[in-house]
Amino acid sequence: MHKIIIILIFLLLSNCQRNPVINTHGVPFLNIKQKNLIIKKTNKNDVKKILGHPSTVAIFDNSIWIYIERTRTKGKLLKFGQNITNKNNVLALEFNEYGILIKKDFYNKNQINEIKFTKNTTGTITREKNFVYSFLSSLRQKINKPVTRKKN
Repeated sequence: MHKIIIILIFLLLSNCQRNPVINTHGVPFLNIKQKNLIIKKTNKNDVKKILGHPSTVAIFDNSIWIYIERTRTKGKLLKFGQNITNKNNVLALEFNEYGILIKKDFYNKNQINEIKFTKNTTGTITREKNFVYSFLSSLRQKINKPVTRKKN
């Protein structure tokens, strides 16, 4: 009986890792690498050499590049093994029409939490219709549609 308990404890402890598993997504050491980018001196090619291709390019303006770095680890036993975000860094770069860096914004996990977003919402553009209106309008379209007859 004691041997079974000792074997079970040994199996449980042998599966424990001493070093935590760290999952990194994006550009590693972004906070250090971004210090090499100098405003009004660094161009797009220099940024690609230092940081690689951007994680995201702005949809409407190709002159804004965004780089991210996120590291997560498993939580302690008291947190039931939930993932914990250690780093969540974001670097936003803006270039002028000649490809020269004109603006650099770096945000870490604490600064991102402090960003205030607007509470305003935009209404839908399409008109909301109820079922009866939709049914009657489709019926009207079928009535107004000219009858197509097959020629024999």
